[in-house]
Amino acid sequence: MSKKKRSEEAAAPAEAPPTPEMPPAPTGMPWADPMPWTDPMPWASAPGSGDWDRFSTSRMAPAPAIPGIARRAGREVTGEDMLALARQHIGEQYILGARAPMANASWKGPWDCAEFVSWCVYQASGILFGTEPRNDPMRADAYTGYWAQQARAAACTIPVEDAVATVGAALLRYPQPGAAGHIVFSDGASGTLEAHSSKRGVIAGTVNGRRWDTGVLVPGIRYYRTGDATPPKPVRGVLRLTHPLTRSPQVAEVQKALNQRGYLAGSEDGIYGPQTAHAVVRFQNDQGLVADGEVGSITRKALGL
Repeated sequence: MSKKKRSEEAAAPAEAPPTPEMPPAPTGMPWADPMPWTDPMPWASAPGSGDWDRFSTSRMAPAPAIPGIARRAGREVTGEDMLALARQHIGEQYILGARAPMANASWKGPWDCAEFVSWCVYQASGILFGTEPRNDPMRADAYTGYWAQQARAAACTIPVEDAVATVGAALLRYPQPGAAGHIVFSDGASGTLEAHSSKRGVIAGTVNGRRWDTGVLVPGIRYYRTGDATPPKPVRGVLRLTHPLTRSPQVAEVQKALNQRGYLAGSEDGIYGPQTAHAVVRFQNDQGLVADGEVGSITRKALGL
């Protein structure tokens, strides 16, 4: 999770598209409007030499050019390299909003989900992705919203089922109004490596029974699939902010359970609106769960439902 930046316009290619506008720096309510990138987007090959700066969403400077696949110690950097690094940190602490210094190879946490994935990508490849700024590892701050924007700009999203079968691909859940998004590494076999929550820390988890919006392949990394695309087991009954708003008896049950615990979900009218979502986030934070504002099986259980 996280937040936030040429004047040398004469040097930029004439055909370069304008820099996408960044959202305001995240606060307790990072997204005031629905996500603008909800449609699936095709994967495009890693950018060629000199093209990478066209994909930067930074206001301050473009990302450095990355010609093709990154190489370390004379060989290409792969998704397996990022997973191997991520596994070394299982059991370390998670704190929502924690900052991980991208340039510090000895960092042992605390992490949040976006900082963990961006740090592993940078340490394995030297590529900053999902961060602002994009050209300074000392100041780079990772955020699931930046992952969504930069993946969209680079046209490097893939269907969730393809990410599940790709070693080191990222699986991303977009941040919703007033709530955190979530991002993990896929191990190519329906498992994950992730900074999960304050209750569980960094874990080897599973993709199943959870909702994902898209997969991401970071340009400049060599990825390999383990076989046919494997859709994660379907997720049913997840309550979250939608447009139009969701209305059901199950929402009223959640509101009642939250109100009884002092989380002030408002009227028990069965409508899953911003006040209910905010109460869910507060409850999830207090329980050490992923504070995404969505009520799935884990949050239901914690609510006694």
